[in-house]
Amino acid sequence: MSADDHFADHHEEDPAPGGASRADSRRTSFRDSPFLPAVVLGFILAAAAGLFAGSYTYTMANPTPRHIPAATVDYTGAGVPRDFVAAMEKALGASLELRPYSGGAAARADMEEQRVFAILTFRGDDVRLDVAGAAGQSVAQVLVGAAPAAAREAGAGLRVRDLKPLQPGDPRGLAIFYISLAAVIIGFVGAIQLSVHARDLDPPERIAAIAGYAVLGSFSIAAVVDWLLGALDLPFAESWFILAFTMFTSGMVFTMFNTLFGRWAMLPTWGLMVLLGNPSSGGAVSWPLLPSPLGRIGQWLPPGASVNAQHTAVYFGDAQHAFPFLVLAAWAAVSTTVFWVWRHRHPGGRSTGRPDEPAADAPAGA
Repeated sequence: MSADDHFADHHEEDPAPGGASRADSRRTSFRDSPFLPAVVLGFILAAAAGLFAGSYTYTMANPTPRHIPAATVDYTGAGVPRDFVAAMEKALGASLELRPYSGGAAARADMEEQRVFAILTFRGDDVRLDVAGAAGQSVAQVLVGAAPAAAREAGAGLRVRDLKPLQPGDPRGLAIFYISLAAVIIGFVGAIQLSVHARDLDPPERIAAIAGYAVLGSFSIAAVVDWLLGALDLPFAESWFILAFTMFTSGMVFTMFNTLFGRWAMLPTWGLMVLLGNPSSGGAVSWPLLPSPLGRIGQWLPPGASVNAQHTAVYFGDAQHAFPFLVLAAWAAVSTTVFWVWRHRHPGGRSTGRPDEPAADAPAGA
């Protein structure tokens, strides 16, 4: 074999000495570098930004009534005047879920229980529309806005009253949403900061730390809104408890996801609590004006439960319900249980006793 043939054969076996290995090395280097998670995170944040804007715009930018529970008290003896009801539904672009009552007292009692958002009282050719701004300012506004045109079309007289107005310091009814939102966000942000700055906390210590900042943070929220700004006259002890319960639950939800998903725990936490939970809570837009599935789902999530409990505490104190507290308790219990059962998977905690790591006082490499 000639020298040229030998060179050709050798060249065919290794056409690019070191080329493939350099390419593989570059790929491996990129995978192991901080640039890959940075790129992935960039795409995730871009998607999260769009979803965040979309979820709030979808639910809050143009709230539309769908099914509004309303009480009727008919003193005409001829049944509920259909002309006025039909004109109201036409003006609203929605249906009224009419619930007949024999008298005004029973209807007002159900308004206090927040089972109905309006009372239509028919007497002769006159209609009286009673709303409760505190039960849902956005619902009251659309009802009051539609009633005059409906009365003219039906040829009826109209009187409008707000039986449960909002407090003067909160004329748009948004303060409760804001304080609940603060409790939710500070709740899981606090848990994130514990994972960064107090990583070595063991499970009981971590739970106690979350409970501790929940008590302090909720007191701060209530004190600023009530005592400093005077925006709301809160039933202080009850509001403080609701905010603390909310903040603790939110912190434990992140801790649960941190146990299950590690460093990506922020994604399900943000999706559950912010993208889905806050827009569907009924705090900024009352649930009859939300898309139907969101209005129902929101009541079962921590932000919605917090808004419901706080809203009732502030404006309907004698008709507080157990349901929102049970929702918060269920989320807190499930989150704490998951964290405790799989605590060995949590990225924090002192390493002593953890089967997959050396003891805390062991030398490096032991």
